[in-house]
Amino acid sequence: MEPMYNQTAGLGSRFVIVAAGLAGAVGVMAAAGASHTGESRNLSAIATICLAHGPALLALGLLGGGRVLGLASALLAFGTILFAADLAVREWLGHGVFVGAAPLGGAGMICGWFMVIAAGVMPRPFSK
Repeated sequence: MEPMYNQTAGLGSRFVIVAAGLAGAVGVMAAAGASHTGESRNLSAIATICLAHGPALLALGLLGGGRVLGLASALLAFGTILFAADLAVREWLGHGVFVGAAPLGGAGMICGWFMVIAAGVMPRPFSK
């Protein structure tokens, strides 16, 4: 039976797969927390972002193709983690990770999605 992804995948692909799992787990926990603790805006936002980006990160990590998709997946992973972490720290500690962390994470995610678009319009989007 063929492996689901290249077993010699680089550190970048493995990081993105780990980020996908982290996003999925955090997303489910945040959704549960939001529903059981009384509609926390931060927890709802964490759940939405993580559950939307987790599957995309998993697909990109398993695909593991090329520089453009590699950059896209790195931007999406770092953006998702930073955004969710900032909202979580705000929820439980009353302040952000650092000034502008959530907008920076959001910008990272937006840029990552634009890089996905770029990979799609390039003549050979999955080549290295």
